Amino acid sequence: MTYEETLQYLYESTPVFQHEGAGAYKPGLDTSRALDDLLGNPHRAYRTIHVGGTNGKGSTSHLLAAILQKSGYKVGLYTSPHLVDFRERIRVNGEKIDKEYVVQFVEQYREQFEPLKPSFFELTSTMALAYFRDQQVDFAVIEVGLGGRLDSTNIITPVLSVITNISLDHTQFLGDTLEAIAGEKAGIIKAGIPVVIGEAEHEGVREVFVEKAREVDAPLYIAPESILAIDGSLGTDNQWHYTTEEFGNFIGELGGMVQSMNTITVLASVKVLRKAGIEIPDEAIHEAFAHVVELTGLMGRWQTLCQYPRVVCDTGHNPGGWEYLSWQLEAEARRCNTLRMIIGISNDKDIDGVLDLMPQEATYYFTQASVSRALPAQELRKRASKHGLMGKYYASVAEAVETVLQEAAPDDFIFIGGSTFVVADAMPLFNEE
Repeated sequence: MTYEETLQYLYESTPVFQHEGAGAYKPGLDTSRALDDLLGNPHRAYRTIHVGGTNGKGSTSHLLAAILQKSGYKVGLYTSPHLVDFRERIRVNGEKIDKEYVVQFVEQYREQFEPLKPSFFELTSTMALAYFRDQQVDFAVIEVGLGGRLDSTNIITPVLSVITNISLDHTQFLGDTLEAIAGEKAGIIKAGIPVVIGEAEHEGVREVFVEKAREVDAPLYIAPESILAIDGSLGTDNQWHYTTEEFGNFIGELGGMVQSMNTITVLASVKVLRKAGIEIPDEAIHEAFAHVVELTGLMGRWQTLCQYPRVVCDTGHNPGGWEYLSWQLEAEARRCNTLRMIIGISNDKDIDGVLDLMPQEATYYFTQASVSRALPAQELRKRASKHGLMGKYYASVAEAVETVLQEAAPDDFIFIGGSTFVVADAMPLFNEE
């Protein structure tokens, strides 16, 4: 098979959550363990860091990978979903997995894994773990796909577990309370393995983590309580400028307001890794924060796609993420001529919760991503009008982008988001230009 034929096989032969949602969700670790045994338990060949949480786990994973990379280690990085290219999911020192490896992997193991009927995520997780072994990495940073306890990635025994935060998302799978979701996320806490919690302001959530860590005798660190004095400000260059007591002063390339919390989580994680004897120089931290996009290929986190007019995209897709995005967009609205919003939302999200956080003073272009999970644009427009958000609807992201660029003045600000998949549809339109 060619690479394109192999991808088509993966998408058509295995359930893909990215496209189908609930129909592709397959909880449980039996298949993942069977696949892992089939390949000789590749994750045991290197050290791993496991990163879960509701929001921020992607940025946190990329930053940790960049820090280890700049510290001189060879680092694998497994994240999901991808935006433009399937190979974004599996990287070594920022380089995407070889197309030839994807083809060879499927051809070599197809007859053996097909009887197991793996999901797309189970199969790609196994591919990632095997690729990292074959690439002889020192570390692999593994991002949880969904939840934690029953996630395919939860077969690993890491040197560190990280849980960024908890908010209401994927409630049909993880529970409809913060405590229930925290219980699922806490499933990545392993016996004797240190765990860093990024945010635990909610008392019930905090108690879930404390109790789980106590139960398995895992050292627990609450990130904001683990870091000495740190001050961050978002500069006019759309980058964070950090002053810290323990790590010196440095600049964060990722400009979203949520990144201030992610930074504290990452620095607390670095402290724990150092405590375990892993050498991480301050200079590596500074370089990683300043160049994480180049080092790891991170995309879609308050990313500028165009300058005149300024177009920014962000993959925030639930109320927890939009609490930060709403603050930032309100600040942009005060600076620009007109705030224009290209918005699409998946039908399995807290649609009203997200719409309630969107700025009122904006011109909206409602749309839908090219996945079956997308809420139809016309229906989204109706739902949005009940929240005082007005605009027209467009059948595709490309049509919405074309329209907004025709209507916008150079000093307008255009935001694209509401769904990871809207961002995924939008990015190639600007990359081509």
